[in-house]
Amino acid sequence: MSSLITHDMSLVANIRRRTAAANRNNVSRTAAYLAFYREHPEVHWALLAHLVSRNSGWSMTDLRGEWLPRLMDEQDIRAFFWFLERSNWLIFHDAYAQLLLFAEMKRTGTDLTPLLPRLGVSRFMQPVWREFLAEQDSVRLTRALIVNEQQYIEQRVVRKPFAREQVFANLAFLAQSVLSLNQVLFPYKAHPADRRLSVVGIAVHNFPSVRQRISVGKTLYRLLFADARRHEAIVRWATRIPHTGSRSDYWPHLFSPKPHGEAAENVYRPRIDGADLQPGRPKLYSPALSAVWPDVEHAPADGVDWYRDEKWQEALEDEEDLPTLDSEAYLRSLRLVEEGLEWITALT
Repeated sequence: MSSLITHDMSLVANIRRRTAAANRNNVSRTAAYLAFYREHPEVHWALLAHLVSRNSGWSMTDLRGEWLPRLMDEQDIRAFFWFLERSNWLIFHDAYAQLLLFAEMKRTGTDLTPLLPRLGVSRFMQPVWREFLAEQDSVRLTRALIVNEQQYIEQRVVRKPFAREQVFANLAFLAQSVLSLNQVLFPYKAHPADRRLSVVGIAVHNFPSVRQRISVGKTLYRLLFADARRHEAIVRWATRIPHTGSRSDYWPHLFSPKPHGEAAENVYRPRIDGADLQPGRPKLYSPALSAVWPDVEHAPADGVDWYRDEKWQEALEDEEDLPTLDSEAYLRSLRLVEEGLEWITALT
């Protein structure tokens, strides 16, 4: 066996080990994305992945937080957690290995893209990475990774009977959309002197559609990088505030990782008044991930290469933005949730 083959095998094995170690849970993978971006800021996708992964963690803890346990039984809660955790584990498993291979190519000045298939990466990505080495087109690389990762989970999670029967067909999934608990948010300080953070983001609808998920990713990417001052503010916040999974990470004046006595009451009583809590009312419970969900042992990533149709090259082009939301829209959605919960719990 030649020394080159031995080196390649050792490199692939090392990348697999490092990817598996960082893929322990939502908190560890979220931190890994940010650390990679700070070292390699030309790979825009890593920052986007960090922020989307933060939102996934908040969605995971919502399942044990203030509102969703009032709407979902334990079986539904566990099904939703599995769906979120499996999807995010798979994306990290596929994408972070690519990032680590790029870091090695950057370090050595060597084109190692022929090793991508050994890491289980779709042939869709090989020419994109090769182009990126030559041209440093961060936008094209980001769009390609958005397309690839959404296609990667399409056959491995979204199309699985369990997801369609236990998640998408469940009334709780519909309720989550109706109650506007499906936003992806980027927190930041609009002005350095601001006492509280602002947020910008979008609401995710029709998640089972791979084209819709790709459009969501591309819109979020533009939101993240289109405004230089906001981009810098988002990075400052992400660097300063470690991800815990609790929504108190960004709005501690409304959310707390500690439970309170009112959570046990049968009828929900609204407590948000404008942008603040009503006087004397407890904060909304939003636990840290480690307090409510253990690490998960995942089955290996199965499936075959998704890329069989060149029409998906069109997805690398620009397209119209989806509607966005700001802090005021987010607050309105929270108040609507409270009103809906008050009505629902009063009837039960």
